[in-house]
Amino acid sequence: MVKVRAARPAEAEDLTGLVMRSKAHWGYDAVFMAACAQELRIRSDDVTARRIVVAENERGEVLGVASLEGTAPRAELGMLFVEPSALGQGVGRLLYRDVLRRAVELGARRLVIDSDPHAAGFYRAMGAVAVTAPGGGGDAVALVRFEAAPVPLADWARAWTGGGRAVHLGNVGEFNAQFADATLDREQRPAHHYACLAAFYSPYPAALVLPRPVPRGWTELVCRQLGWTGVEVYDGLLDTDPGLADAVRARPALAAQVTGAGLPLVPWGRTRPFGRLAGRPWQPGELRYESKSAAHELFGRILADGGHPGIVLPRQWRAGGRWAAARMLAARTRAGESTVLKSEHGVGGSGTTVVTPERVRAAGGARAVLRRLPRGPLLVEEYVGGPVSGAGEGPRDLTYDGFVDDAGRAHEVGGAVMDVADGCYRGATVGPGVVPAWAEKALVSFGTAVGRALADSGYRGWFDVDFVADGEGRLAPTETNLRLTGPSIAFMVAARLDALRGAGHLVRIADRVELGARLPEAQLDELCTALARGCAELGAVFVPAIPTGAFEPVPWLGVLVAAHSREVLDAAEALVRAEALAVGAMFGPPRSSGRSS
Repeated sequence: MVKVRAARPAEAEDLTGLVMRSKAHWGYDAVFMAACAQELRIRSDDVTARRIVVAENERGEVLGVASLEGTAPRAELGMLFVEPSALGQGVGRLLYRDVLRRAVELGARRLVIDSDPHAAGFYRAMGAVAVTAPGGGGDAVALVRFEAAPVPLADWARAWTGGGRAVHLGNVGEFNAQFADATLDREQRPAHHYACLAAFYSPYPAALVLPRPVPRGWTELVCRQLGWTGVEVYDGLLDTDPGLADAVRARPALAAQVTGAGLPLVPWGRTRPFGRLAGRPWQPGELRYESKSAAHELFGRILADGGHPGIVLPRQWRAGGRWAAARMLAARTRAGESTVLKSEHGVGGSGTTVVTPERVRAAGGARAVLRRLPRGPLLVEEYVGGPVSGAGEGPRDLTYDGFVDDAGRAHEVGGAVMDVADGCYRGATVGPGVVPAWAEKALVSFGTAVGRALADSGYRGWFDVDFVADGEGRLAPTETNLRLTGPSIAFMVAARLDALRGAGHLVRIADRVELGARLPEAQLDELCTALARGCAELGAVFVPAIPTGAFEPVPWLGVLVAAHSREVLDAAEALVRAEALAVGAMFGPPRSSGRSS
């Protein structure tokens, strides 16, 4: 294992030799190397003055050297060199991340890097942003200037787990099953796939507890991409049964490991079995606002107090039965109104159906529409028309994320834009500037008010408030989720990457990226490694989020991509989707050469 330590003055001569070997690796001739020898020399008094550190393996061999120079608020990466025999082993990545961490401690908010053009790809992959291009000037080798913005872990992320690591429990199926909603899969097979998101319940896990077995290569790649070490994985505890917390309690040794280390135990969502495992008393009614009708009533009470002019609440009615719902739907159809039909619970849009008058007529009437929906109670809600040109132009579906800590304090995390099609959630994007300016104030103000109300009700944990934008520049709240979600996962990864690579990451989670073919585990690892490499060349980060869907009859992946700009983010997502589909080509018929004999 390679670790970073402070350099010693007595090592100065040996470190100079390493620097010269590393520089010469790029093919520079003897004349050039002689010309820059004095500049590259490390003297004994430089070690402290230039804040020099080295990367050392378990045998005590020095594999790399780096320096952090200057003073706050502007610091410089004075040097970063790796022994040629150690290139490609992650030594440079380890040293760069250490420099960025120390820059934060120094109080620097700007890290300047003057890179050899041969190393420009490395710094781009590490998240630094180029501010000059190669070429120009009178130097024999024109350096490429990069900059990064060192920042500490976000305040909300430190508050979420106390600033430390946590144990993550992938109890997605267990959370869903407690509502017994007719729209949810009874065996919770999709939920066990989404339990893989447990890797991202906080910015830096200590352990993952998962129902299904997960590929070893997946966890290794995720750890490498997010700079994690020492993450324990306990998987394969369940197949179709949703009771993960009880499965852990049935293994006393495992239960002692995950609860006895004094680390926070973070679930997807609160359940009674989780309360028993964590030693946290279950509060009656703790999740009552997970109900869509209860959330609607909560929104109405908040709006009745005033102070939210940018928020409009759609009308909602509880149907007394299927025939009552049919009559209400038929009446709204005759009036030319579109309608949203909702179950009380449901995740990712399950149990939510948007019904237009055209759709009702095409189905043969309101009763025919209802016959095609899952059984169970229904809510009938006014459909909020989407944005048109003007103040409301922009994203249609937004969300506010926050959490209530154990002391009852509500914390703001931020806003995100969701990708929703026909009421079904498909992904989300978080980061600076994602929420349009016209929506941000109203979204944060109302989301904060919901957080305070949840805290007063006794709820503790993560929550979000989902909105749709209307045609007049207003937001309509549609539901709360008292659990982690896809956007929350994106926020966790953004917080980690900002601390690891510099501030300002945009992060997009895509729940379902279609694969062109089912792949054996080894080939799936190869694909994900290739996607990580391809995204890095663009200056983006690729993180496979849900690998187990790749082994389904219709294979898919959940993924995260991150970048410092929208253009690079979009390019990275396009690359991932195209390459994921292209894996099917290797199993297709051979192409004709186009020649005949």
